Amino acid sequence: MAEILQYIRIDGLFHRMNALTKIIFLVLVISIAVISTKPEIIAVLVLVLFLLSALGKFSKELLKQVPMLIFLSLGLLLLTILTMQSGDVIGYLIPSAIPYIGGNIAITAGALNFAMILSLRFFAMLFAFQILILSTQPRDLVHALQTMRLPVDYTLMLLIAIRFIPSLQLEGKRIHEAQLARALNPGKGVVGKLKSLTPIMIPLVSNALGKANVLGLTIDLRGLRTMKRTPLVEKEFCYADYMLISLLICSIAVIVYLFGLGLFP
Repeated sequence: MAEILQYIRIDGLFHRMNALTKIIFLVLVISIAVISTKPEIIAVLVLVLFLLSALGKFSKELLKQVPMLIFLSLGLLLLTILTMQSGDVIGYLIPSAIPYIGGNIAITAGALNFAMILSLRFFAMLFAFQILILSTQPRDLVHALQTMRLPVDYTLMLLIAIRFIPSLQLEGKRIHEAQLARALNPGKGVVGKLKSLTPIMIPLVSNALGKANVLGLTIDLRGLRTMKRTPLVEKEFCYADYMLISLLICSIAVIVYLFGLGLFP
């Protein structure tokens, strides 16, 4: 499984930007993805995000998440087919050629359109969030959130959540490899996958609880409750920041113009 939410050290375009600029960029992308109801607009947004990641030299990291997103999209497609019956009938989930049960569960155009919109939204949101996390050091992200006057408790919770996900992912991979080295053979197929989860989840949860306890003690030892902070060196805005801000302003102007014409969302 590809690692997610893991900062990578490279000299890329986004790595030189201020974290505050990237947070504003993330908020705008999520807003466009949520309010838009046309798959063409969200598809263009996903393409733009991928091109920006290529400029930032970490497009391969985004491509690693595509299989997971495709699997999620297929689940959303099946869910919408089963729960939505709007629009023209394109076909049937159970072919009509099958006796007795054939011709049931209609596949409608409305369900396919809604599933496409949801899938593209997940693509856009994950790509934008990955751009932020892959190119931003945790200390810069914390400083940007403090600049936005976010309470330090919420900033700390967000940072811990972001850092724990890749840590738990790596820990689960190591536990799985250790179980295989001890001749664990849960079988093949879906049943085998399900059986292999138990010997991984139990030690993983146990280790996570132990780390949480150690983390709490570390936070207390570092004097978080005193609410006194050591000033951080603020990262100055660079040429790339101004370029991205200009792009965001142009995007907002285009969206407002499309709203005026009734073409958006």
